[in-house]
Order: sequence, then C-alpha cells, then structure tokens
Amino acid sequence: MSDIKQNQSGGLQKSLPSSYYVSEEIFAQEKERIFYREWFCAGREEQLPNAGDFVVLDVAGESVLVVRTKEGYLKAHYNVCRHRGARLCTSAAEGNSKAEDVQLKGGVLGTTGIRCPYHQWTYALDGRLLHAPHFAEGEEFSKSDFSLYPVGLETWGGFFFLKLSAGELPEKGGSLQEQLGEITTRVKRYPLSELRTASTITYDVRTNWKAILENYNECYHCGGVHPELCEVVPAFRQQGGAQLDWERGIPHREGATTFSFSGTTTRAPFPGLNDDEKVRHKGELIYPNFMLSLAADHVAAFFLWPISAQETRITCSFLFHADEMKKPGFAPEDAMEFWDLVNRQDWAICRRVQQGMNSRVHKFGYYAPMEDLSADIRRYVMERLGPVNVDE
Repeated sequence: MSDIKQNQSGGLQKSLPSSYYVSEEIFAQEKERIFYREWFCAGREEQLPNAGDFVVLDVAGESVLVVRTKEGYLKAHYNVCRHRGARLCTSAAEGNSKAEDVQLKGGVLGTTGIRCPYHQWTYALDGRLLHAPHFAEGEEFSKSDFSLYPVGLETWGGFFFLKLSAGELPEKGGSLQEQLGEITTRVKRYPLSELRTASTITYDVRTNWKAILENYNECYHCGGVHPELCEVVPAFRQQGGAQLDWERGIPHREGATTFSFSGTTTRAPFPGLNDDEKVRHKGELIYPNFMLSLAADHVAAFFLWPISAQETRITCSFLFHADEMKKPGFAPEDAMEFWDLVNRQDWAICRRVQQGMNSRVHKFGYYAPMEDLSADIRRYVMERLGPVNVDE
C-alpha cells in the first residue's frame, strides 16, 4: 500500500519520491503507461486547413503523422512504413544531417497520398496501402493487410488529441470525452472551436513534466513569483492562494477583465459568456499534457511535450476569436507579452525545483494544505504506475 498520506503534525502530505522526477527508468514507464495510453493534446485543427496538409509530431519519442484527408477529416498514423519501417516524412524540426542532405522521393504528396522514400510503397491519406511496386494482389499478398499503423485521433473545441495505443489493446471506454470529464461542461460557454491562433511561443524547459503541471495547479507560489500577475488578480496571493473557486473563475481586481499588464483590453469579450466569465479567469489542467487558461477575450493553451525525465518542451498558443482578429488594428501583444513574462517566471522557478530534486538529500517534497490540487498529479501517476512508498 502507498505510504503517501497526510502528516497529522504539520498538515502536510508527502509528494512523489524525487526519483519520479529525475529517473529515466520512471520516465520510460510513464511513456508506456501514460503518454502512449492516454489522450494526448497535440495541436489545433486549424494547423491543417486543406486536404493534403500534414504535420509530423514527436510524442514522447514516437513520430506521428497527422494529415487532412480528401474527405476533410483528420487522420493520424505512426510515421513508419509497413514494409521495412522507414520514416515516411521528416518534420521541419528534424531536418537532415550533412550525410542525408539529398532529395528523396517520398513523403506526403498533396492529396495523392503518402509515399515511402525507400521502396516507394504508397498509402492513401487515410492509411490504406495503395501501391507496392512489383507486388500483385493475390493469395500471398493483400494490400488490406498493410495499412499504416493507426493512431487514435479525436477533437474537442478545435483541439486534436492523439492516442498512440489505438489498435493495440481492447479499450475499456477510453473515449476522449471520458478523459475530459466535467471540463467540457465547465468551459461550455467559451467558443473554443471558433478561436484562431494569433501566435505561438515555444519554450525548452529543463524540468520534469510533472513539476510543471504541479506548479500550474497551485497558487501558493504566486505571491512570491508573480507580482505582476497578482496586481491583476489579487486573489492569487491571498491566503497563500487557498480557497480559490476555479469552477466559478477567479476575480480580477476592480476594473480589470483580462490578463494584460493593465488588466484591460480593447477586444470584446467572447460572445455567450455569462457575467462572471466576463470579469473572471478560469483555468483547466487536462492530464497528461494540456493546460488551458481562459480569459474573457483570449485563451492561452499550453501543450507539454515531455522529452526526458528532466526536459520538457512547452508550446504556448494564444487564441482569439476569429471575428476579433479580422478587425482593423487587431493587436494581441498586450496579452502575449504579459503571458510571456508569467511563463518565464514559472519556468525559472520550476527549473530551481528540478535542480533541488537532483540533490542526494532530497528524497521527497511536501504539499501544504493550500496545494491540495497539486496532489492530484501524485494520485494520477500512482493509478497508472502503481502505489509508491516515499520512505524507500
């Protein structure tokens, strides 16, 4: 049984052991039991507007190809040819080494299909094998047996989520809606599918993914780390960030309505919000890798891409209503610059935490009473990796 329980003398609860934040062995278990089994938020539908558009994504070390089919829907496949396993497409981030700096005939060929550059096996955008040179359909070879390995893909609010275990094991439920739970109800008035990305900032943070989620899930740190944020939302520093009503939303200071240095903006609030949502801030943590912060006029969406036990890439996209973006003089910088400061403050303190957890004397941390939500990551991980004894 787990030894993680409340310390009656101090009102504290022990965190996961430090090894869970620094061990590559633990990270390998997380990849298999979390990132390859859960719905993983990977992008926005708007990234692929036309048939034949595609993107190559690295999901915890696995290369995934997402394409827009002729019929207009998104489809995801492992980026692996069924013949000899060659990588079908190269992402822009990967590039080529000098030894590979040649043109290869392959990849996504518009709406024609996906061609392997090795032996020219060609697949439809939906993954069906269309052509294998010098192979004839017959008793010993059937194209239907060689479709690309599937990756599950579902959408919500204009975001697309991937499930790398699709087709491997019988699913017990396992729909995206089941994973999202009540989140969809809590944010139902925000027109997420009608929003568009104005800009994106990518951060490489030398910190374990769980430490970043834990930091997002509490505001005990806000008074000391985020003075500018607390000027706009004083509730974040009151009572150590305790007793915040996230379901209703957190109030801004008097006269403030959004996350900017002034707390104000010329942008109209999203249509359909209730009176609270026009003056309050909401936040949602969607395990395992998605953080969503909702203001009345914009949304900051954080995609976490775990790279190793001690490194995470974070993509922060700034979303605004499509109608607002069409207006003359639309300028998103007031929100983006504010968020960039707050983000860099968070990543810097998370890096300090990661450095400390690498110390030989640090065996585990503690959650204070006002950090109850942070303990969720502990329960989430133990449900998937098994119980832990923090004293071992």
